[in-house]
Amino acid sequence: MLVLDRFYLIVDSARWLDRLLPLGLQFVQLRMKGLEPAARRAEIAASIEKCRTRGATLVVNDFWQDAIDLGAEWVHLGQEDLAEADVAAIRRAGLKLGVSTHSHEELDTALAPDPDYVALGPVYPTTLKVMPWAPQGLDRIGEWKRIARRPLVAIGGITLERAEGVARAGADSIAVISDVLSNPDPEARCKAWLDARATWPRAPE
Repeated sequence: MLVLDRFYLIVDSARWLDRLLPLGLQFVQLRMKGLEPAARRAEIAASIEKCRTRGATLVVNDFWQDAIDLGAEWVHLGQEDLAEADVAAIRRAGLKLGVSTHSHEELDTALAPDPDYVALGPVYPTTLKVMPWAPQGLDRIGEWKRIARRPLVAIGGITLERAEGVARAGADSIAVISDVLSNPDPEARCKAWLDARATWPRAPE
């Protein structure tokens, strides 16, 4: 089974990579909204190059054609984007694929293209955006892992203080946005996450 880095940071621009990659960040998603196509592609291209220089892995959120064209290694799709994406083209280009899920129905949809990981969220209440789904809770992590039979990424309202419990529940990787990017000292918080990941328990397969 594919092994993911246990800490999965999500950023909204390449500028974060200059600050956080030197700390040892290994697995990061670029998730951007509202940019014009040329600006978006420039951000993706710059992020790919920054990650390659540091030996890190970049996951491109949603924009699968840009990811193919610019030589990315990973793409992550939400449910709406999955419905519109050419998954065969993604696979032909050699990209690995992650898919978001929030319900049993969405998990069934996500598993159809045989993704490399599935993400479950929100685990806890999140203020980052309005969610139509109730918090999933820790028990759902173990259930999703048993059904999906592939790496599981947990996301949504997870703080460093909650991370050990999320890992113990069965998450292979923990995706984080606000707990790092909204922290008064993002570098220090990111470093704390990177240091802590080796101490988290692994749930039995």
